[in-house]
Amino acid sequence: MTRKVLTIVGARPQFIKAAAVSRAISRVGDRLTEVMVHTGQHFDENMSAVFFNELEIPAPAHNLEISSGTHGSMTGRMLVAVEEVMLAEKPDWVLIYGDTNSTLAGALAAAKLHIPVAHVEAGLRSFNMRMPEEVNRVLSDRVSALLLCPTDEAVTNLRREGITTGVFNVGDVMYDVALHMREKARAQSDVLRRLGLEQGKFVLATCHRQENTDDPARLGAIVEAFRQISVGTKLVLPLHPRTRKLLNDATREKLSNVILTDPLGFLDMVALEQAAQVIVTDSGGVQKEAFFYGVPCVTMRDETEWVETVALGWNSIVGADTARVVSAVTSAAAQRPVTSTATPYGDGRAAEHVVDHLLRG
Repeated sequence: MTRKVLTIVGARPQFIKAAAVSRAISRVGDRLTEVMVHTGQHFDENMSAVFFNELEIPAPAHNLEISSGTHGSMTGRMLVAVEEVMLAEKPDWVLIYGDTNSTLAGALAAAKLHIPVAHVEAGLRSFNMRMPEEVNRVLSDRVSALLLCPTDEAVTNLRREGITTGVFNVGDVMYDVALHMREKARAQSDVLRRLGLEQGKFVLATCHRQENTDDPARLGAIVEAFRQISVGTKLVLPLHPRTRKLLNDATREKLSNVILTDPLGFLDMVALEQAAQVIVTDSGGVQKEAFFYGVPCVTMRDETEWVETVALGWNSIVGADTARVVSAVTSAAAQRPVTSTATPYGDGRAAEHVVDHLLRG
């Protein structure tokens, strides 16, 4: 009997995760079929379409084109639209990823229609309920039938909340992607040449999280840190649309030495991550990719869900404090962490484990 999986995605990190699972689904023949729904949460060409092409994901069967507005407005419109798709497609599973508004909309719509939800990346916790992502992941876990965790810590978090049924540590599907794509990125991306960069002689930065971009004090402190770093070291900053919109003229002047780019395709980003001396970010996915590629990371947040990267010495949590950001980057550039043989994110076959549970569930 063929089972139909309706996959809900909407943002770059979800495209990356879905790529691994979609490949695994394609390998089990007619036992599983997948229908992909793109909510449109990331609508920019470089934030969306180019990722589908480079990650070898088939074009979504449904593109809802819902991208603007407040969190409540966006989630509400997605909820209405994905419910209509579910009623038409009648899936056996709804598969959601991560912690975005698209994740929550898919989870709620499916739960109300009594369609079982499988949540990839379940159990992650920052323990900061002011983060929209934390609200999304907690609520999504509460209505999921299959909680597919990336780490032992995530399983422990769910157990502390009294959730034990349907919980499995499958590993991190982003690790699967890193193993699959790293050589392809080196071979096919010419981003180092285009930007005039040398291997191991630049800092790669990203900044997009609402807690940093929407707070003028935090954003100002981060920009000042980038300015100071860029005086002595090349610093590359692919600008998220939200961040670009919130930069004023005075702020842009401080970034005059920074190499600013539009959002980059996946292969370009992976090539930069592998070649960077240090990565500075507020992205959960980039924190992990830095760890996968053995590059020190400095995280501009007050906490992280990916505690393993900190415990193993590859990630420093510094908030949005200028002095702490600059100091951590300087320290990381001067002395790389000791390479660890620990594999907290699984065996590189997380996507296969996800598919096995979908077939058995």
